[in-house]
Amino acid sequence: MIQHLLYVPFSGLGLYNGFRGDTWLKNRIKIFKQFVVPSLINQTKQEFIVWVSWRPEEKTNPLVQEFWQSLDGIRGMRFVFTYGGLCFWDDKLSDEDASKKLLDNLTQTLPELESYVDHADFVYMTIQPSDDMYVSNAMEEIQSVLPITKAMGWEKGYIMNLGTKEIAEYNPETLPPFSTIIFPKETFLDPQKHYKFTKPYKSHEYVRWIEPFFTLPGRGFVVGTHGENISTVFDHPYKGKTLTGNERDAVLTSIRAYFTEPLEIKKRPLRLLARQILNKLPGEKRLRSLYHNLPACLKIF
Repeated sequence: MIQHLLYVPFSGLGLYNGFRGDTWLKNRIKIFKQFVVPSLINQTKQEFIVWVSWRPEEKTNPLVQEFWQSLDGIRGMRFVFTYGGLCFWDDKLSDEDASKKLLDNLTQTLPELESYVDHADFVYMTIQPSDDMYVSNAMEEIQSVLPITKAMGWEKGYIMNLGTKEIAEYNPETLPPFSTIIFPKETFLDPQKHYKFTKPYKSHEYVRWIEPFFTLPGRGFVVGTHGENISTVFDHPYKGKTLTGNERDAVLTSIRAYFTEPLEIKKRPLRLLARQILNKLPGEKRLRSLYHNLPACLKIF
């Protein structure tokens, strides 16, 4: 007996205390409602709960409360909001800060999830970024894997410009952040056991270290780009063949975006240009790290 949670870390991740203002939040909510929710509704297997985590500060934010009300009315979908902070390792912080933050947040949050998973023997925790999508059979594929495996994920997927609905293959060199970790229920609910289980995997590419790891076949996810991403743009070095015609339409149909209007959000052109340049430079990961260590007054995006 399993319970499948799709974990959406909406705020609390990374710099600026994991929150970049209400305009940023409005954009993220718009993307989630316009693209992510339809892709979830289109899943061939609907036995899952969408768990959205927030910082404590968002509990009284009217934008978040309005967001909850809009989701709560979707027939057949189950959502739970928690306000105890980010519940996986934040690799944008120092190890000491990330360690304390994770354990504190798990201690605050996991008791709220007990009633949702209490009937299960195993909890499948799938990362669902707030601006990315899964193809229509993804949840069915994940749930077909027996819990003798401890983790699973796709190595390849697609990348999509939400503003133009262009789609290309996406071929990262490391494991992308679309993995599922399988917890025994007791381990999932116990903050100390949960922390020890996940602590060694300090970034998504290291989830492969959880053995046995199962590589899911095909291309199961779609990275959404829109000019406000922290690190990914459509013209990414991992971008492969651009899809056209029936290939493109098949992916759009799978994520229920064929008739969806292209995304329109307020963008910051300077930030987008800087991101595009950064992602094309050799050693861009090191450069990004150096940038993140600059004083806030020197950052332009």
